[in-house]
Amino acid sequence: MLILTMLLAAMAPAPTGNVDTTRAAFTKCLREHLKKSLEAKMGDAEYEMAVKSTCETERAAFRAAVIAANRAGGDNAADAQDNADMQIDDYHANFTDKFKDYSSTNTLPGE
Repeated sequence: MLILTMLLAAMAPAPTGNVDTTRAAFTKCLREHLKKSLEAKMGDAEYEMAVKSTCETERAAFRAAVIAANRAGGDNAADAQDNADMQIDDYHANFTDKFKDYSSTNTLPGE
């Protein structure tokens, strides 16, 4: 029985691997939204509000993965949630800055 438990634990996905996968999906969605917003000539303020409500599925998966990884690392629930929210806020701020940079030069990001 002990061997079976150890085998199942070894086969379980690592929390950090899930964070990496969900992070990639979240940032891919944000990049696609950034490009579409630039093509639509969205204003800075409009984009800043829109980026926070886009990619809801990917954002939720990323948040859950970060929380799970933090909890597995020993963080309490509140700290794990705060860390996940902070990372998401950082991505929103980063993409808002990118939008403003591309918008000001009237360029689009490369693929």
